[in-house]
Amino acid sequence: MYIGLGIALLVIGAILSFAIGPDAIEGVNLEMIGYIFMAGGVLAILLSLVRGRPRGPRGYPPRGVSPPAPRTGEAYDEVQVAPDRR
Repeated sequence: MYIGLGIALLVIGAILSFAIGPDAIEGVNLEMIGYIFMAGGVLAILLSLVRGRPRGPRGYPPRGVSPPAPRTGEAYDEVQVAPDRR
């Protein structure tokens, strides 16, 4: 999710650092602002990669029991469900 934001920050930072002249706006160091944007972009990309990796089994355990039949009240056999591999 934050990969797009990180790429956008990297592009904006590169434009501010390398494409715009340093004295385009009086009293503002656009080169330093560009470097800050690029650092934020790298941080956003790294955080999205760290938070996006799987950390173990997700969801319900790989075992399920069917509900009883509505009219007879008999329970069905237990159904083994394969674990979700993401």
